Amino acid sequence: MNDVPIDGRSVCHLRPGWRLQWEEAQQRHVLLYPEGMVQLNDTAGAILAQLDGQRDVDAVIATLQARYPEAPAAAIAEDVHEFMVDAAQQGWIHHD
Repeated sequence: MNDVPIDGRSVCHLRPGWRLQWEEAQQRHVLLYPEGMVQLNDTAGAILAQLDGQRDVDAVIATLQARYPEAPAAAIAEDVHEFMVDAAQQGWIHHD
């Protein structure tokens, strides 16, 4: 985990050795890691699916705001930022 806080310019990626996968049987995304699996809700899956190691947090937010125009833009931005901070604290993601 980085000591630098996540902000809009942070570029995040999954922790090495971890991968996001759609589980058809469960109809949800899961995060696979060597010791197990994390079942994700729709929001977490949508956010993690945007992490390619090239887009920064602001770009992830913009993509999700365009995908869900009925949701308040500020709420999406807040949700994404809070999730990224939590995911980094959990060790799921790293950021530059």
